[in-house]
Amino acid sequence: MSKDNKKVDENSKNEQLEQFRSDDNGTELTTNQGLKLSEDEFSLKAGERGPTLLEDFHFREKMTHFDHERIPERVVHARGFAAHGEFEAYDSLEHLTKAKFLSKKGKKTPVFVRFSTVAGSRGSAETVRDARGFSTKFYTEEGNYDLVGNNIPVFFIQDAIKFPDLVHAIKPEPHNEIPQAATAHDTFWDFVVNNQEAAHMVMWTMSDRAIPRSFRTMDGFGVHAFRFVNAEGKSHFVKFNWKSTLGVHSLVWDEAQKINGKNPDFHRADLHEAIESGDYPEYELGVQIVAEEDEHKFDFDLLDATKMWPQEEIPIHIVGKMTLNRNVDNVFAETEQVAFHPGHVVPGIDFSNDPLLQGRLFSYTDTQLIRLGGPNFHELPINRPVCPFHNNQRDGYGRQTINKGKVSYQKSSFTNGTPAPVSEADGGYVHYQEKVEGRKVRKRSDSFKDHFSQATMFWNSMSDPEKEHIVEAFSFELGKCDSIEIRQQVVDMYANVNLTLAQEIAANIGVKAPETGNTDTSKKSPALSQENTVKSAKTRKVGVIIAPDFNGKEVMEVLDQLEAKGLQYETISDKQGKLDAGDGKQLKVDHTFTTADPVLFDAIYAVGGPDISKKFARNAAYYVTEAFGHFKPIGATHDGKKWLEANGYTSEPGVVTGDSMKSFADSFIDAIAAHRHWSREV
Repeated sequence: MSKDNKKVDENSKNEQLEQFRSDDNGTELTTNQGLKLSEDEFSLKAGERGPTLLEDFHFREKMTHFDHERIPERVVHARGFAAHGEFEAYDSLEHLTKAKFLSKKGKKTPVFVRFSTVAGSRGSAETVRDARGFSTKFYTEEGNYDLVGNNIPVFFIQDAIKFPDLVHAIKPEPHNEIPQAATAHDTFWDFVVNNQEAAHMVMWTMSDRAIPRSFRTMDGFGVHAFRFVNAEGKSHFVKFNWKSTLGVHSLVWDEAQKINGKNPDFHRADLHEAIESGDYPEYELGVQIVAEEDEHKFDFDLLDATKMWPQEEIPIHIVGKMTLNRNVDNVFAETEQVAFHPGHVVPGIDFSNDPLLQGRLFSYTDTQLIRLGGPNFHELPINRPVCPFHNNQRDGYGRQTINKGKVSYQKSSFTNGTPAPVSEADGGYVHYQEKVEGRKVRKRSDSFKDHFSQATMFWNSMSDPEKEHIVEAFSFELGKCDSIEIRQQVVDMYANVNLTLAQEIAANIGVKAPETGNTDTSKKSPALSQENTVKSAKTRKVGVIIAPDFNGKEVMEVLDQLEAKGLQYETISDKQGKLDAGDGKQLKVDHTFTTADPVLFDAIYAVGGPDISKKFARNAAYYVTEAFGHFKPIGATHDGKKWLEANGYTSEPGVVTGDSMKSFADSFIDAIAAHRHWSREV
């Protein structure tokens, strides 16, 4: 057995990172060279009021390091947050792939996952309308495998050569650096109408999928077609899907914009708090498989990244589950320095000829060279594989490995040809031997030229509320465009997707409605509608409005039932501290009306109290009215019921009142599980 062979399990990465962790608590202050320091408050001067001296090496070291603490942010996906976890395989996939992390039922592999927005800078808000990055690094015994995807299964473009143009169009316009983290401006929509392959992706970004409730309530997709290759060399096309066990749930647009002001860290805080409280996010991994001989049996090209594989035609097989169970120790060292690359693969996983994927195989390595300072980013603790690595690569900025000996080339008699290539049978990576032929051309395959069919299928698959939200999103985005010509071109373009969609947008943004267009409603994919997702109240956050002299026994009965069903609650009143109930019980107040906001909760529970001020009543009414307008569940007992009665809300869907605490809590939890109540009259 090789001296490098070592068992890899779900704890391997955490054990490796431990050697790099440093806890400064209780230690003595030193320079970076280990010199103990007697003073850190004042620079070295010539006299108490004299000039600072150049020989102050401590000042120079401290200030120089500070001046160089920032590194270039990612061009896209700059705003991100990450967590550690583990992946467990449900069954062996050896019949499809020789990848060892998928080879055995119950096999666990450590993972690191980074979620992100795409367009905004590192300091931008999180609940913007945008795709979300969903990238997973598997630390396997065969090396790191990176599944670098998004929360949307398709992309704007078909060929990577257009990626710089797309990003330039999405980013703030260069003459004024406006707008930040938004596509509601001329240059983005000008790109769309002149690159109509974006039609399908734009339908997704105008849908509720682009404003997720949390990272925990969104799915992930590998976007591209890859290959599984088994030990016999048999290849299948594969697409990867992450399915949130909590279902796919979103915000409403008005709510999302307000959250950006109330808490621009909303998504990262949600993920961090969920893990800290033990509500570990879970995602099941699903694969869609197409035999190589069936590649051309569909009405879309499997290699076209602007097309999804409808699961009604190509079923998703669930093969494992990922659980995120540990927050990072240092955001910069881990989340910011992690380097993903779709070219980081393991034996049994190979690439297709998707032209967008092929370009990404170059770009991801290239971008790390400027962002992380050179070719040795793989040696950073978060990027290091948990298996050994040996080769003749040497030197460069930030080199940490101390390679012994005089040989740094292949082959050499001095080292008996080592490090030596490994045979395929012993785990060496061998590319799939696909037969390729053709002339060198700059062309697009005719099979890539249908830009509207799947966009139409997406529209047809939406529920009525989802369609209404899509129309509103288009109307908002195009209403922000200065160019009337661009608005008109977009409306005319989307008549090819659905005539009613285009006409409703036109009516909202002041342009001419098309008279002809696509009216086909035949093809649908029910799995695309969030109305058909998993519905669960687990981990939902309830804001409880409470005042002095509340009924402690009965209210605590409700709150205990919420906790027992996996929900969380936070209390809101006009003052923080301890709140006395009428029966001698006490309840800690988490927020005042001004330190929280109804947009930060999934539901509102109005309790109140027998004697409140007019100001308290106004604040409580605002919370209830705002939650109602965002279609959220609202519960009320005791004195809180009068706020609902005053507004005529008590008979509306998702509004629950009651005198029996047990039945009230059950009904309220059911209303929370539904997420939103779209049939409500708002």
